[in-house]
Amino acid sequence: MLYVESTLRQNAFNLGKDHSSLIFVYNNNLAVFSETFQTFETANKYNFMKTLLISIALLASSLIGKAQTADQIIQESIDAVGGKLWDKVNGLQYKATIEQGGMQIPLELVFMRDGRTYTKFSIQGMEMTQNAFDGKVLWSTNFMNQKAEKADSEATENFARSVGEFPNALMTYKKLGYPATLEGEEKVDGTDCYKIKMVKKNQLVEGVEVANIEYYFIDKESKALLLIESELMSGEMKGKISQIKFSDYQEVDGMYFAFSQSMGIKDSMSQSFSFTEIKINPTIDATAFKYTGE
Repeated sequence: MLYVESTLRQNAFNLGKDHSSLIFVYNNNLAVFSETFQTFETANKYNFMKTLLISIALLASSLIGKAQTADQIIQESIDAVGGKLWDKVNGLQYKATIEQGGMQIPLELVFMRDGRTYTKFSIQGMEMTQNAFDGKVLWSTNFMNQKAEKADSEATENFARSVGEFPNALMTYKKLGYPATLEGEEKVDGTDCYKIKMVKKNQLVEGVEVANIEYYFIDKESKALLLIESELMSGEMKGKISQIKFSDYQEVDGMYFAFSQSMGIKDSMSQSFSFTEIKINPTIDATAFKYTGE
C-alpha cells in the first residue's frame, strides 16, 4: 500500500516537472489533464479508505482479542479467593448463630468433597439435622417426632447429581463438564458484575428431566462471587428466582470466604447468616452423616 501511494506521488511530481506535458493544456486538451488528476485523486481516496478500513478491522480484532471469556473470568475469580490452595481442601465447617423469634439458634454446616454433608441446629435443647447425606441416603430430622426420615427418591437423586460441586460448581465446572458462557454484565446492589450462565446436570421434577441452569455474578473489580441465581423448579415457589448473596470476604489460611450470606427469593424474603467461624479440613466423626433411622 505504501508502495502504491509513493508511486502516485512520484507520477504527480513528474507531471509538473515535464514541461512538454503542460503543452496539452494550451492545445485544448484540458480534459486529459483533468482526467489524469481525477484518476490520481480517486486512487488516493481509494487508498485512504482502504487504509481506514484495515485500521478499523485491526482495532476491532484487538478489542475482540482483549475481551474476556467465561473461562478466563471464572479462573480469575478462583485465583482471587485462593487458587490452587483449594485443591487441598477436602472439607469445610461453618458455624453461625441465627436470631429467630427472639431466640439465638446455633447453626453448623459441614460440606465434604466426597459429597457428604449435614446442617445441624439446636432449638430449646433439641438437636435437629437437616439435609444430611452420607453418600447414599439423604435424610433429615422430623420436627414432630424427632426421628430421622429419608428424603424421597427424586430428592435423593437430585442431590446425588450435585456431588462433585465442591465447594460450588464454579470451582469444578470444567471437571464436571458443565458449559459456562458469559451473558454480559449486570449490577448487583450497585456493583458492576460479569454474568456467567452455567448449565449443570438436569434435575428431576415429578419424574421429568428438567434443565438445571445457574447464573453466577462476579464482581468485575475484585473478582469475588457476589450472587448465584436459579429458577425454582418445584414446590410452592415454583417459577420464582432463588438467590444466594455473598459478602464480607475474609481470609482463612490463605483462602477467602464470604462470612456473610443471604438466601431467599428475588425481590422478596431472605434469611441472612453471619458466620463466626470457618474451619478448613475439620475432623468430623463419620457417624454424624450416617442415616440413623430404620
